[in-house]
Amino acid sequence: MFDQLIETLRANPRRIVLADGPDPRVLEAAARLTAEDLMSVILTGDETEMKAVAAEHNFDISKCTILNPATYPQMSEMVDAMFKLRNGKMTLAQCRSALTKSNYFGTMLVKMGAADCLLGGATYSTADTVRPALQLIKTKPGHSIVSSVFILVRPCDDGSEECIAMADCAINIAPNEDELAEIAIETAETAKQFGIDPKIAFLSYSTHGSGKGPTVDLVRLACAKAQHAAPELDIDGELQFDAAVSPVVACTKCKGSHVAGMANVFIFPNIDAGNIGYKIAQRLGGFSAYGPILQGINAPINDLSRGCCADEIYRMAIITAAMH
Repeated sequence: MFDQLIETLRANPRRIVLADGPDPRVLEAAARLTAEDLMSVILTGDETEMKAVAAEHNFDISKCTILNPATYPQMSEMVDAMFKLRNGKMTLAQCRSALTKSNYFGTMLVKMGAADCLLGGATYSTADTVRPALQLIKTKPGHSIVSSVFILVRPCDDGSEECIAMADCAINIAPNEDELAEIAIETAETAKQFGIDPKIAFLSYSTHGSGKGPTVDLVRLACAKAQHAAPELDIDGELQFDAAVSPVVACTKCKGSHVAGMANVFIFPNIDAGNIGYKIAQRLGGFSAYGPILQGINAPINDLSRGCCADEIYRMAIITAAMH
């Protein structure tokens, strides 16, 4: 998967903001990304501090661009632009104050065209990544929500890789049927970017009416709306997980389905199921999990876990820069 993404990046050079300042994990990833000429890296924060941390750990960040909000020459222009974007919801002083923080400053660099994408969150929360993106970049045309997907990858015996997508595992706590349908369609588009030919299963504790309950109704209606909105996609539900992935079970429970037994994109009814599900796959199924990858935003902006390591930042930077 990463070989394919790297080919994309070499053909389409990108500029990424790594918005976590002088964190050693970020500097290690930045040094590796620029040493391999995968993308241009913009680091946000104090240049003296950053170079001191890099020197202490022997990281070469000489190819990185360092932009400090305190000395940024276009700050007045940026404050004015943010003030207009907030449309009366923030004063000029509040905008200037917000832009001293790397999450807002980095997001405005993307908005103003100084960068193509942003990766942050190694030192701040998911909410602090999503909020500036929603306020300044906003959702894509025709989209009403931001959602998240995890791409899970594990090696196969023949040397290939198995790749699947799971959503929403990090953002929407209890999506309604319209939101679930939108999440499914957006996840299919994300999956395609990672070489997955999407076969989408809306998951439940019921398969085609075998169980009853409000969440079963929710999932069934969401599936129907997604099928209507994107008839070109292979979508089925509601499906139990075994029916979604096992051809033997699928023949028993839902013979004739174009998805059951072959699903590779899994849509969960709520964040409880999604978060538990991807972590079971990661910890017991031998998958490496990449995400949360944010969907529905009008530019590639992604979040990191605060417990991430430098290699995860490196890989998530490749994912983020390769997205379109």
